[in-house]
Amino acid sequence: MPLNYIRDPEQIFQQSIRAIEEILPLTNFPQSLRPVARRIVHACALPEIADNLKWHGDPVAAVRDALKNGAEFLTDCEMLKHGITALPPPRAPRCFLNHPDAAARGRDRRITRSAAAVELWQPCLGGAVVAISGAPTALFRLLEGLIDENWNRPAVIFAFPVGFVGAAESKAALSSLAPAPYLTLAGRLGGSPMAAAAVNAAIKASLGDA
Repeated sequence: MPLNYIRDPEQIFQQSIRAIEEILPLTNFPQSLRPVARRIVHACALPEIADNLKWHGDPVAAVRDALKNGAEFLTDCEMLKHGITALPPPRAPRCFLNHPDAAARGRDRRITRSAAAVELWQPCLGGAVVAISGAPTALFRLLEGLIDENWNRPAVIFAFPVGFVGAAESKAALSSLAPAPYLTLAGRLGGSPMAAAAVNAAIKASLGDA
C-alpha cells in the first residue's frame, strides 16, 4: 500500500511557505528581510523564533554589495559552507576550520580551533559576508578583532551560533557592539540549517529571486 503524502517538492515548499505566512505575517520586519525570516522559520519549523530575530542595518543590501564587489563569503564550519548553495558559480564560500594553521594556533594558545580559524579570515575579511553557525568562540573572536584590533570590516554578519555555553552571550555582544550590519537569533538556538537558510535567502533576495 502506498503511503499518502505529498511527493512533489515544489508543492511541499509552497505549502510550507503558505503555512508560515498564515501563522506569521512578519509585518514587524522590513520588506527586504521578510523572505529571509520566512526561510529561517522554514528551516527549523519554529515560527516562535521570529520574535528573537534581531538585525542592524540592511543585511540584504549588504549581501548585494558584497556580490557586486566580488567579496568573500566566510563560514566558521564546513557544514555551513556546504549549506550555502545560492551563490552564483563559480563563487563558493570559504572555511578555514581545517586549515593546519588553525589547529596549530588553537593548540599553542589554548583557544578553540574555530576562534583560531577566524584569525585566518583577516586578509579577506574586508567587505565580506560572514556567517557563523557553530562556535560562539568564533563570534567572540571576530568581535574582539573588529573592536580591539582594527580588523577590516565585513559587509554583514549572519550570527547563528548554537549551544549552552556562550551562544546567547556572543549574540548579545554582537547586538550591543554592532560593528557591522548583522542578522542574528537571540538566545541559545541557532545552527547551520538556520544560518544557511538565512544566507541563501539573502543572496536570492539581493538578486531579485526571493
